[in-house]
Amino acid sequence: MKPPLREGLTLLHRYLRPQARWVLALAFLVLATIGLRLANPQILRQFIDTATAGGERAALIRNALLFFGIAVTAQLLSVAATYVGETVAWSATNALRLDLLRHTLHLDATFHKDHSPGQLIERIDGDVATLANFLSRFVIDIVGNGILIAGIVALLFREDWRIGLPILVFVVLTVWLLGRIRKAAVPHWTTFRKQMADFFGFLGERLGGTEDVRANGGVSYVMRRFFEQQRRIFPVRQRAGLAGYGMWMANVALFTFGQAVAFGVGATLWKASVISLGTVYLIFYYTDLLHGPISQMREQITDLQRAEAGLRRIRALLDTSSQIEDRGVKELPAGALPVRLDRVTFAYEASAAAERETAGEGVLALQDVSIYVPAGTTLGLLGRTGSGKSTLARLVARLYECRHGTVRVGDACVADVPLDHLRARVRLVSQEVQVFRATVRENVRLFDPAVSDEVILAALGELGLRDWVIGLPAGLDTMVGAAGAGLSAGQNQLLALARTFLADPAVIILDEASSRLDPATEALLERAVDRLLAGRTAIVIAHRLSTVRRADRIAILEDGRVLEAGDREELSRDPSSHLSRLLATGLEEVLA
Repeated sequence: MKPPLREGLTLLHRYLRPQARWVLALAFLVLATIGLRLANPQILRQFIDTATAGGERAALIRNALLFFGIAVTAQLLSVAATYVGETVAWSATNALRLDLLRHTLHLDATFHKDHSPGQLIERIDGDVATLANFLSRFVIDIVGNGILIAGIVALLFREDWRIGLPILVFVVLTVWLLGRIRKAAVPHWTTFRKQMADFFGFLGERLGGTEDVRANGGVSYVMRRFFEQQRRIFPVRQRAGLAGYGMWMANVALFTFGQAVAFGVGATLWKASVISLGTVYLIFYYTDLLHGPISQMREQITDLQRAEAGLRRIRALLDTSSQIEDRGVKELPAGALPVRLDRVTFAYEASAAAERETAGEGVLALQDVSIYVPAGTTLGLLGRTGSGKSTLARLVARLYECRHGTVRVGDACVADVPLDHLRARVRLVSQEVQVFRATVRENVRLFDPAVSDEVILAALGELGLRDWVIGLPAGLDTMVGAAGAGLSAGQNQLLALARTFLADPAVIILDEASSRLDPATEALLERAVDRLLAGRTAIVIAHRLSTVRRADRIAILEDGRVLEAGDREELSRDPSSHLSRLLATGLEEVLA
């Protein structure tokens, strides 16, 4: 098994490959900068030796001008290297962000049920941002400085092995010690990043439910949980930070030792007339030059700890596989399609906490369910809360994998149909409509620029919603706030119906809104639903009598089983049927 860092760098290599030209340019800039920084002390030595020997003034001026010219050029190349490094790092990590987001969107509903949006944001953006910050300076501050240190040691050995050996020992001791501290700190940074993801998950959920929190007096609870989270994070961040401070203290001590060695060696060899005064200064200058690279490497090794923790989490997310395998090859034909569930049994997987309490048993949601919906007909799905209606709908859309029994659309098992094709032909419209902070136009066409205003207005006209949209303050350009702010719940449902109609699916699964709507919006919604379902196969989770009357067939669920199923008119006329009793008692009251 590869070490985590090497595995992470292997992952990064895949994203750095498209940046090959920029990487080569960066390598050239870094090597050129290093060469100039190593050359300047040699010019200084020549200047000092010429001055002490009473050399010509012209030679001194040439050396001085050359020194300053090289120093300025090295700074300019360093700035250019920084720019290229940032470009390479952020281009590569942005591609990694896209792949992480794409991978996360294709994971099954079970994964998303166990991970809050805040946690995923921290993993997709927070961890990758840490990695980008590290990578943008990696070549310059670690690879470049490593080459610079090696060059300094080599040049000092060229002067005299008695000069190079002590400095080499100093460098090896420093690198070894910093490496030891890095290994000790990585687990603390890993724990810290995980706790920060949990914290952002908590914060995102609470901020998303601000209205409910305030309306129900939950502010004190949220604040208490906030402080509890911070109390847990602080000691972990403190331990990780102390490991970084340990590197800083070790760096200071070792650098002081290195300067002492340089002075001692230089003074001894100069006194023995082995080296010139310029060479003494050369030793001191090179030893002092080591301080910058070692300090930068220390800082980068601290960032490396964070980046390594982030790489582990990124790799873990990429290694998370969906329970729904997209192995299908069979496409569905055009037109309305029948839907069949044959002896379907389904249990939700228990969460980690629930597994400890229930010995890993899942929550049984459907038991031996068999239902048939002929093509072009509407099935009204009834049942109390928790009876399995939404679960059945999500199995048909294959948001969860059916392990026991078979779900078919047309003549194909849903597992044999490519996911993208299945989701295009089978559309689920839930009560919790996702409306984005964008215009009505973008919410209807889901940001697809290929869908023109004429197509959108034609679809709205078919649904009887054109006048409603045109009557909005700015028509299609009306801005909708986050989570549908600015529109009522019924109007959000209207947008969802228009979005679905535009997709022209073969099968529609509609979780009808149970909230009470104003008469005007309800009339619009009823007409839109009638037009949307016309000529299509539909499964409607019904909450109102009007929907039951629209259905051709009825299925009533109770405790995950089919209590009753059949033709609506036949069941309505049968006084002994459950549907007849529901209609007599009052559907909304009984199914609440």
